[in-house]
Amino acid sequence: MKYKTKLLADRFVETLTMWPGVECITIDEAAMQDTLDPYFALILDVFYSAPIPAPEERRRLYGNDLLTFETSPQGLKDRFLIGDIPLRLEYKSTARVEELVDIATVRVEYLWLIKDSGTYGFYRLVNGEVLFSRTAWLNGIRWRLGDLGDAFWEGLQSANRSKMEHFLNDLGAAYLQNDEFHYLLASAGFIKEACLTLFCVNRRFEPSHRSYYKRVLELPSLPDSFPAQLENFLSQSPGMTMERRYSLAQVIARGVVNL
Repeated sequence: MKYKTKLLADRFVETLTMWPGVECITIDEAAMQDTLDPYFALILDVFYSAPIPAPEERRRLYGNDLLTFETSPQGLKDRFLIGDIPLRLEYKSTARVEELVDIATVRVEYLWLIKDSGTYGFYRLVNGEVLFSRTAWLNGIRWRLGDLGDAFWEGLQSANRSKMEHFLNDLGAAYLQNDEFHYLLASAGFIKEACLTLFCVNRRFEPSHRSYYKRVLELPSLPDSFPAQLENFLSQSPGMTMERRYSLAQVIARGVVNL
């Protein structure tokens, strides 16, 4: 973490930890980038177990050097700038986190309630750097997420594989109809769901979208020639026609299904 980033993180941790309802605070890996990186952002996940100040009160407590402050409709995601540094503070209820972890661990019959939201939330729970922890709550959550059973991973794998096949059918239909708009949407949906399926096959939580490409290629179990196929699928060369990309998508889908 860069020195300037650390100073800002420490400043907000000092403010947030004065609120009794704050259980712990983690910082997202996006803050580990150089501040000149277009993906850089100082993102704090703030887990709370009791009421926290309302958005307008939070804005006052953050300091008087904030620019372009905005909060989400639910009032649980604050975005603003300090100088040229983008900050995002996301407030997450510990009760809601425990509910999601319960579904993943002991109530997998309700997996359908979380399958559409994916596993990125779990990824951040496990991988965020801890800046403050009032108790051992987060350690317990991480321990439970490190021991997920077959029912969880196989259930998500099946759901993502089904979506991948759905987008593959859309891709073929768009190609036959020469529908470039639908073809673009189906291409994006297909390759995302193919990657999600591979993360599940390897029992890994999905990272942020900005690191999908790098992380999926690092998975230990991949279809033969998948790295080259992925690179070609993403190619914008004139030779990659709609027909060729659809044919390649069929090959990729077969490889993913056969793992």
